[in-house]
Amino acid sequence: MIDQIKGLHHVTAMARDARENNRFYTDTLGLRRVKKTVNFDAPDVYHLYYADGAGTPGTVMTYFPFPNAARGRPGTGEVGTTVFSVPEGSLPFWEKRLAEQGVAGIKPSNRFGENVLRFEGPDGDGLALVETSGDGRAPWTGNGIGADHAIRGFRSVSMRLQDTERQAELLTAMGYKETGKEGAVRRFVVEGGNEANVVDLEAHPLMNPGQQGAGSVHHVAFAVDNRDAQLAVRKALMETGQQITPVIDRDYFYAIYFRTPGGVLFEVATNEPGFDRDEDAAHLGETLKLPKQHEHLRPYLEQNLQPIDA
Repeated sequence: MIDQIKGLHHVTAMARDARENNRFYTDTLGLRRVKKTVNFDAPDVYHLYYADGAGTPGTVMTYFPFPNAARGRPGTGEVGTTVFSVPEGSLPFWEKRLAEQGVAGIKPSNRFGENVLRFEGPDGDGLALVETSGDGRAPWTGNGIGADHAIRGFRSVSMRLQDTERQAELLTAMGYKETGKEGAVRRFVVEGGNEANVVDLEAHPLMNPGQQGAGSVHHVAFAVDNRDAQLAVRKALMETGQQITPVIDRDYFYAIYFRTPGGVLFEVATNEPGFDRDEDAAHLGETLKLPKQHEHLRPYLEQNLQPIDA
């Protein structure tokens, strides 16, 4: 059994407006923008990273803001909800804050005995906050939300699937253990990793497959410590029949990708080298960083990418 996976590394989604996306994550949610770069495959599109103060794996929400992209159609075969951890007792603060800022879809709920606050991002993104105890991760408070309420990082992702069985088998092979079931939702937890260690599988047998667009999660990444661990995971997954890409250098981590039986795109990403490899830790996300193969495009990109707040 694979035992190198530590939980979530990052979640990558799509948006339609870079400025609006940046304002929502840094102002409304109070996260730090830790990197402003571009999509490796479409360099005229930003790749924006929001996280805690250091871009710690398990806290990093990233976006490709494709200008004027059509909104995605929710369905199966995708991550339906990305869930962030907040301190116990902080959801009343968040419910008031989100309402005051005009956030849509605010709905308190409970799952597996935990208090949850669901809401939507600017493009209808499925997001939630969950009150958790004992989450010792240091929050980013530089955007004006105090430590008593600030987001600690991810807690979980919830995947919508027509059938959960094969996805459950895959998670089990990846080191996750099923810890509970509530209605059509099965919960899986990886032990001994980071605090972003929960995956929920939701069965929706009559729902059509989702159509990706603004507000859709493009992929979810799982964390491993280093490249040696990543290669061991790659080998083990290939032995289970998964079709895995070669290792790809993403500047701030190394990545492998594969399409899961349930349709969700998975990535396994290394915790190294990190987001401070090309910026001082005190100034993460302040300047436009480009992959070396796109550096020659800098004059064009600086002129044509949508300006966003510092």
